[in-house]
Amino acid sequence: MNRTIGMLLGASMLATPVAAQDIPLRPDQTRFRALYQELVETDTSITTGDCTALAAKVARHLKQAGFTDDQLTPFSVPDHPKEGGLVAVLPGTDKAAKPMLLLGHIDVVTAKREDWTRDPYKMVEEKGYFWGRGSADMKAMDAIWIDSLIRMKESGYRPRRTIKLALTCGEETSTAFNGAQWLSQNRPDLIAAEFALNEGGGGRTDGHGKLLIANLHVGEKLAVNYRIEATNPGGHSSVPIRDNAIYELADALAKLRDYDFPLQLSDTTRTYFARAGAARGDDLGKAMMAIAKNPGDKQAEAVLNADRSYHSMLRTTCVATLLDGGHAENALPQRAGANVNCRIFPGTSPRQVRDTLATVIADPRMTVKLTDDRGGVVAKPPPLDPKIVEPAEKLLAKYYPGVPLIPVMSTGATDGVFLEQIGIPVYGPPGLYGDPDGNGTHGLNEHEAVKAVYTGRDYLFDLIKAYAG
Repeated sequence: MNRTIGMLLGASMLATPVAAQDIPLRPDQTRFRALYQELVETDTSITTGDCTALAAKVARHLKQAGFTDDQLTPFSVPDHPKEGGLVAVLPGTDKAAKPMLLLGHIDVVTAKREDWTRDPYKMVEEKGYFWGRGSADMKAMDAIWIDSLIRMKESGYRPRRTIKLALTCGEETSTAFNGAQWLSQNRPDLIAAEFALNEGGGGRTDGHGKLLIANLHVGEKLAVNYRIEATNPGGHSSVPIRDNAIYELADALAKLRDYDFPLQLSDTTRTYFARAGAARGDDLGKAMMAIAKNPGDKQAEAVLNADRSYHSMLRTTCVATLLDGGHAENALPQRAGANVNCRIFPGTSPRQVRDTLATVIADPRMTVKLTDDRGGVVAKPPPLDPKIVEPAEKLLAKYYPGVPLIPVMSTGATDGVFLEQIGIPVYGPPGLYGDPDGNGTHGLNEHEAVKAVYTGRDYLFDLIKAYAG
């Protein structure tokens, strides 16, 4: 998952207050809330949950709304029977118009009841928030996608372009089976589209009910893991030698710690730094505008590198995340290894990064291996297409007047990368938004603002119709 970590642009920015949800729900909102609750309360974690069961529940809702069997395609594989998903289709009237795709993962990160204040798989509305695992990541958006198709079908709305919905499992919980990857590789016909909408956009408040910025997610880094390993004949610890696998690994990791990949900019990040910098107006903002104008400005780069978020947006990053080594307390280690997690800037391949790591380590005794099965995958940044940007901005002025739309590249990762490999550009629209504390995503007591959900639902419904025609 990646709910875009939008940068706060300063207290001086004009923004619209986010009011509490203090009016009675409309009947359509009441039904939507029940759907959202059903999604949250259906456990879809890898440890105790079942995505296939939730996909079946969604299919029943869509059939009740009038979708026919040939418009619904459940899918799963024998080796992962509980990690299935669903593709639904609302046919368009213009066969020459390419479809659009709504993508959503329905799996969630595992949550333990003993760690949470509330039962993570019971949705509770309290203090202006919906609480529960998946309430933010990403079952609110899943519910909006499903609810939008139901409303369109029941109202008799016929879009000009076909609208597809793909609900998948595996984004959060399993590298063994990923539904979006499986569809891309095995059933690309089911999800073929001119473009897709996915998670990753949104926006950020100041933590006190004021929405500061809205983000359009345009492109993302590719998450890849490498195994760095040192091997050695070993021996008895009573006769130590300097040629020690653990020392060699430590030296290699120290070199990686001190290395910065070269600065890179895409159209999205250049636009982000220009607009966000102009909105700030402080020294950091000036550095942002300077780097957008001249990527070779070393002084501006140094200022931005001091902020870890901006440092990450400007380049590929790699960091050690796991260690192992040795086999006995009284023996010299025969093996020592580390997992290095890299977030690769769009346009760079995992193999190129592997070669860079080997060059930086510069030790023939060390091996650097790509451990993820993504050697041929390269993150491809989609274009800043006016057909995508302009409708999002227009509706933003209606629902969130005074809040700017800023395109952003995610430093995290979503399932969008698999669609981009088959030529489908993926965008994360605004609508839903989060707080500076991260809303407990992937952690304890996950929550999503009530106002964000209901207003975001209306915004995204209108946005889908604007794109579909």
